[in-house]
Amino acid sequence: MARLLAAEQLRSWGLPLDPARQVIAELSTNAATHGRTPGRDFRLLLYVVADTLRIEVTDTRADRLPTARLGLGLLLVDALADRWGVTRGLPPRKTVWAELDLAPKPESACSGGTGALLQGPQE
Repeated sequence: MARLLAAEQLRSWGLPLDPARQVIAELSTNAATHGRTPGRDFRLLLYVVADTLRIEVTDTRADRLPTARLGLGLLLVDALADRWGVTRGLPPRKTVWAELDLAPKPESACSGGTGALLQGPQE
């Protein structure tokens, strides 16, 4: 449900859906699976600052922080996000966040930049 609602929000902002949908799905699944306590849920927050989409998932299990031994979901987040981390909140909360750069990187071959390709005749 979090992924579907977030996708609608991203569409309304005119932002690309992927890889944000996958990151949202992984962080939300982790919060529901590992960060849940009876009677409490998790919170998903999306916002854009400059050219960065920030995804935050807050749960109520600050005692269960991601470790160096990452699960498959966090390995995927690590591969898809430009940055991610964990911030402790007021007890008993923690927020796992990920940031996605929205502007293409000039050095990327897929960014639309010319890179080392020559444009037209060179004199």
